[in-house]
Amino acid sequence: MVLLNGLRFPLTDPIPIFVIVLFIILLAPILLRKLRIPSIIGLILAGMAIGDHGFNLVAKGSIDLFGKAGLLYIMFLAGLELDMAEFKKNRYKSLVFGGFTFAIPLLLGFVLCYYLLQFNFMASLLVSSMFATHTLVAYPLASRMGITKNEAVTITVGGTIITDTAVLLILAVITGSIEGELNPQFWMRLSLMLVIFALVVLIGFPFVGRWFFKKIKDDQTTHFIFVFAMVFLGALLAELAGVEGIIGAFLAGLALNQLIPHTSPLMNRIEFAGNALFIPFFLISVGMLVDLKVLLKGNQALIIAGTLTAMALSTKWIAAFITQKILRFSAVQRKVMFGLSTSHAAATIAVILIGYNMKIIDEHVLNGTIILILITCMVGSFVTANAGKKLAIVEAGKVPDMVNIQEQILIPVIDPEKTDDLLDFSVMLNTQQQKAPIYMLTVMQDEDRLKEKVALNNKNLEKAIKHGAETDTKVQAITRVDLNLANGIARAVKEMLISDVVIEWSNKSNNATTLLFNSLFGTTTQNILNSVWETVYICRFEFPLNATSKIILVLTKNAEYEIGFGHWVKRVIALSKQAGARLQVYCSASAQKALAKEFLRNRGSVEVAYRPFENLEDFLVLARDIHKNDLIIAVSARKGTMSYHSYLENMPTKLLKHFEENNFILLYPEQRQAEFMELGVQQEDLVLTPIQEQIDNINKLSRAVKKIFKGKNK
Repeated sequence: MVLLNGLRFPLTDPIPIFVIVLFIILLAPILLRKLRIPSIIGLILAGMAIGDHGFNLVAKGSIDLFGKAGLLYIMFLAGLELDMAEFKKNRYKSLVFGGFTFAIPLLLGFVLCYYLLQFNFMASLLVSSMFATHTLVAYPLASRMGITKNEAVTITVGGTIITDTAVLLILAVITGSIEGELNPQFWMRLSLMLVIFALVVLIGFPFVGRWFFKKIKDDQTTHFIFVFAMVFLGALLAELAGVEGIIGAFLAGLALNQLIPHTSPLMNRIEFAGNALFIPFFLISVGMLVDLKVLLKGNQALIIAGTLTAMALSTKWIAAFITQKILRFSAVQRKVMFGLSTSHAAATIAVILIGYNMKIIDEHVLNGTIILILITCMVGSFVTANAGKKLAIVEAGKVPDMVNIQEQILIPVIDPEKTDDLLDFSVMLNTQQQKAPIYMLTVMQDEDRLKEKVALNNKNLEKAIKHGAETDTKVQAITRVDLNLANGIARAVKEMLISDVVIEWSNKSNNATTLLFNSLFGTTTQNILNSVWETVYICRFEFPLNATSKIILVLTKNAEYEIGFGHWVKRVIALSKQAGARLQVYCSASAQKALAKEFLRNRGSVEVAYRPFENLEDFLVLARDIHKNDLIIAVSARKGTMSYHSYLENMPTKLLKHFEENNFILLYPEQRQAEFMELGVQQEDLVLTPIQEQIDNINKLSRAVKKIFKGKNK
């Protein structure tokens, strides 16, 4: 096919190929995320679209170099990001779970593939070893809920080391046996080569690494190139030893694990290069091999896909169940272990791709594996999210979390004319006797005449500074130069140890272009909430706060278990005292007990009335208790956290529509930021809103049916 100036499809020229692939890396995850398709699957689907099984835009094999580099890089990161210190601490229990979560899927999977699906011996061994791998896709969910120190989580992470290492040893045997028979000479040669190779990498690489980092101290670029070179050197040594290069890349990651701190700038560069370039290229190259049309040609492909997925899920559950009984864990801990260990992604793709390239398995298994990855990642995330909440509630009563003990308030300036109300509110929040200054932040982009704009902005804020002086409060204007408002706020919060961020309600534009842009990339407010994990107040004031009659405080379910609960309760007590307004609280019975304890701890002398209220989705039933001069404070939550529920998405719209004349505040408590242990996984991949919405709809329908039957019985 020819298009414009002799440009032929499929493309072979590197420039247009790079243009297409880079725009896919940019746009595919954003667009498919709206359909709740994980970015890993999204990039594979994009590869299918541009490959010869799709629209045939890019020639087969044209990005194999980057794809191979990405394959090695993803296995290197699998070794580099494992927490060896945590593994050593719980090594015996990790060995128990690691042994079961490797052996059970391997043995049962082999029986299934060899006897039921009629695969040959090598194909059965390869596919069953794929069942044994797992990827910690759902770990960020556990991180946000604060359960990463629970034994169930730590031994699951430790078990990853066992399974990955054991699976790669099996892969070494499979790839080595392709060149010869499995006779005693083969085993002796392979064992000798593997031992020599492993000693060179695991002992030699750390020695060379320490020497290099001592001699070259400040050149970050050279550090990155050195690490990159070691990855490919490890892969080359593995191939010289007669095994696959990914085994060398994985061992290189383990060897350099202790030399590269997880929070270091070098680690940040390594992760950035992987997320931005190498892993997306690898996933797109995998997609170019996949032909989902095979699934429509007959029942065989669908049977294989369904059977593989069912085996992957069931064997991981059995491993978690047996471990629970041996180690005497609770049922909730078992569910968390299953949720974390059932997801198959990076290592699974790597193992199956090598088997496909070596002609050990066919396209039916490759296609079935893609479906397996999609389903197991969704199941793993969903189980971890639900079981993690229950485990977090149990953990909340054990050891108190260290929360931000600093009490410093930041007001990002969006409209200088609207800062007075935000400032008055911030003054009322201040619970310290010696009031700390309130910071007013202006974020600007680096451009010409920046000095003049900073001076003009400071002049515009003089009114706010004088207004603060009238209440004997020091107001300090600060300016940050950054890419955008969300980044500037996030950096200021970290640098200045801010505890509370007070921002004005943003009026959404009805412009079609703006609405489309916000739907794809998120509003400014959403971006701030995604990057700032301290307490955030989104305020809309229609009249002065001192005219408040009463404060309506509405809590979402599980709000009392968030780490920032005590902090915002103290702030609300101070606000109630300063405004001279009584509190009317709508919450669950458990939240009422927690609030009563906090009021007692803070010696709160405010007038409080409680109303039982279980379902925040029925928020509008409170309308009869809310009057024009009331201040509404709705406690919300960020996506993926312990107190998040899908119906919170519509809360801002409901407030704006039904309480337009009221003052209201959306309060987001301090929560835990997610830790990511798997490259290529974005936090948006872990949002289970569509599934949760359907469950909520079913629950809503069942409650409505019960009400109808109760009415008839009466």
